Amino acid sequence: MTRSGQAKRRGMALNLSGKVALVTGAAQGIGLAVARELLGRGARVVLVDRDEATVNAAAELLNPSSTLVAVADVTDRGAMAAVVARATEDFGPIDVVIANAGITPPPATIRTSDLAEFDRVMAVNLTGALNTIQPTLDGIVARGGHIVVVASAAAFSPGLGGSAYMSSKAAVEQVGRALRLELAHTPATVTVAYYGFVDTELARNTLDRDPLGARVGELLPWPMNRRVSAEHAAAVTVRAIERRAPRVVTPRLWGAYSVLRGLVNPVIDEWIVRNRRVHTLIGDLERRESIDP
Repeated sequence: MTRSGQAKRRGMALNLSGKVALVTGAAQGIGLAVARELLGRGARVVLVDRDEATVNAAAELLNPSSTLVAVADVTDRGAMAAVVARATEDFGPIDVVIANAGITPPPATIRTSDLAEFDRVMAVNLTGALNTIQPTLDGIVARGGHIVVVASAAAFSPGLGGSAYMSSKAAVEQVGRALRLELAHTPATVTVAYYGFVDTELARNTLDRDPLGARVGELLPWPMNRRVSAEHAAAVTVRAIERRAPRVVTPRLWGAYSVLRGLVNPVIDEWIVRNRRVHTLIGDLERRESIDP
């Protein structure tokens, strides 16, 4: 393909009708909402999740005739390669991949936490995204398809009580950016998705039901702490796929933060370092971690 042809392809809208899309973490939350949006555009969707009962229920809820269920853990490289092979055989070549699966651990500090939990978060959020994307790349390039790498506004936020999650999402952001550069000479395109607070069960467990998590969340002022629905996150993501947009940020204010992070983050870090309320919260987190089994 010529360079002008590549540029033209990247500037063209992606018609999702009849396309095959693979979504990880598809049993609930953002993944389920994205699958619903894709089906509404006429795509056929491979629903990937490790929870067999929940992902089967999701398929029944959506459209069994246009969905394919694949029970797999994204940390299992061989299983994800097998999912891609089976999906290609049963549904046809994959046109779109949404690497969405992720986990958020309870708030913790590095000093007193079990580093095995840190490893688990990185295995799911970072390596799981790579395990999802890499087996599809040859086909995506050949078909001029599209990849969505789900990062987070956490990628450029202070890691207070959440260093594992923030670190994993900062790393995933770099994977998405690298992919976009590496595929620039091909007809394939990449979106990096940055979500702020999305009102999912995952977020509610971390920020509402956990008292210390709620205190961490309270440190972020309005409107930065405004939550959006999973349906909203899915809608803006699928529109970004159709536009082949390089990034999508929601709520929009996080986009300004992203642009200004080099200037803003040193100021925020200094404020956190000097804030006595933060000092108390860190002490409470560490006392809990030293007591909890």
